[in-house]
Amino acid sequence: MSAGADFVVSARGFLFSLGCIQALQCNKNTCPTGITTHNTDLQRGLVAEEKAVRVANYAQELLHSIEMIAHSCGVKEPRELTREHVRIIENQSRSTLFSEANPLPNVQTEYINIMSPSPQDASTPVEERLQ
Repeated sequence: MSAGADFVVSARGFLFSLGCIQALQCNKNTCPTGITTHNTDLQRGLVAEEKAVRVANYAQELLHSIEMIAHSCGVKEPRELTREHVRIIENQSRSTLFSEANPLPNVQTEYINIMSPSPQDASTPVEERLQ
């Protein structure tokens, strides 16, 4: 998750817990499970009260797994994970730090939305607070 939700495709698991069958009709308004449609007849197949328990269970197990990964990386909680904890496997033989393979872009500090740091963070450089 340190690599970013889009990078690890984390939303797919939530779709599966809702009952997605990968019919590949998301953009056609004809999703047979009712997840990605505005068609009221098809939407009846998605009973939110039944699916809510499955989605909650998936979210709880995902959180537990992420916490286990965080602890195995030597941090107390997932929020302490950084780009330096992520390794990308290349060519099935070599791994590279994610922070080296995809460095943060050089952004002018005035455009970074960390305008009012807490007093204890005020002495920390912006670059370190971004990690």
